[in-house]
Amino acid sequence: MPKKLIFMIGAPGSGKSTYSDKINAMHAEDIHSIHIGEILGEEIRQGTTMGKIVQQYVEKGDLVPGDVILYEVFKHIKASPKDIVLMDGFPRGLNQMKILGDTLAQDKEIKLISVIELKVSKEVARERILPENASEEEVALFEHKYETYEALIGKIEKFYADKGLLTVISAEKERELVLKRIDDHLKNLVELH
Repeated sequence: MPKKLIFMIGAPGSGKSTYSDKINAMHAEDIHSIHIGEILGEEIRQGTTMGKIVQQYVEKGDLVPGDVILYEVFKHIKASPKDIVLMDGFPRGLNQMKILGDTLAQDKEIKLISVIELKVSKEVARERILPENASEEEVALFEHKYETYEALIGKIEKFYADKGLLTVISAEKERELVLKRIDDHLKNLVELH
């Protein structure tokens, strides 16, 4: 029985990790959530070879190439104690998406069943991420991250929409409402306790 994989994607500040954790807490018997940011952060903290490569990209606010982290992604999915895996923060680019698609097509142990996109405007994302007295450097980093996301999201949406996997949810509404929409969508996909 393959692991059922669900991606949660969205702009910086869309709440991917927050909602992923909440869903995981609500359905701890069935769902295991994985945060790509935490995996990469741990590699950086441990000073591994991969961590050093990742850090160079992170410091600039650039996307880490898919081939660099794909091995870690698959290792964590396959090691999941649950059959349903909710992963946020991946894929973040066209290269990652294509490599992932090719790899999943060959791998019988993992099946991608849904991609949930949490949608927020740039203004909302900025309010959520930047402190009131943000430095020029913080603003520049946010702008770069958001522009990188904006440049790619259209093609990512099309790729997954064409496969019938994409569900878009507005993440600008009240948190409880957003959480309910995500939860309802998951309950339509898989059996949850």
